[in-house]
Amino acid sequence: MNVVMAWVVGGVALLIIAGLAFYAYRLWREVKRREAFKLDEVRRAHEQCLASLEIIAKAMLEGQMDLVEGALRCKVLLEIIDPALIQRRSFNVFYVVYSRTTHLHTHSARKDLTSEARRQEDRERQTVAEEFASPLASAAREILVFKQEWPASLH
Repeated sequence: MNVVMAWVVGGVALLIIAGLAFYAYRLWREVKRREAFKLDEVRRAHEQCLASLEIIAKAMLEGQMDLVEGALRCKVLLEIIDPALIQRRSFNVFYVVYSRTTHLHTHSARKDLTSEARRQEDRERQTVAEEFASPLASAAREILVFKQEWPASLH
């Protein structure tokens, strides 16, 4: 009976180990699947941000978009791709413009302003746009180069 009991306990132990090994394998495959999904999501987000950056940069260079608005949008998109990008010398002007205009109202808050306050903010935006017109145009051109050389341009 001792030998039979030992074989039964050994067999049950092997079944438990095999079951746990199968479960561990399934968990490992799920982790790999999720990692691949996450990498694909990041890749698609980068592609969408790059496409948006290209459109905004071209619109800025062609005078189809307000420079301050373009700078703010570029800052956000660059930070989505990699927060360190905004600290590059070629892109830092986006942060400078952001910091100079962060107190200005946008969207529905802007609509709530009196017409005089709105005109004052428009003058401020225009002053910043004029002051940074050349560096913003250079940064917009750098965005086009950045997008063209992607992903090597990330590092």
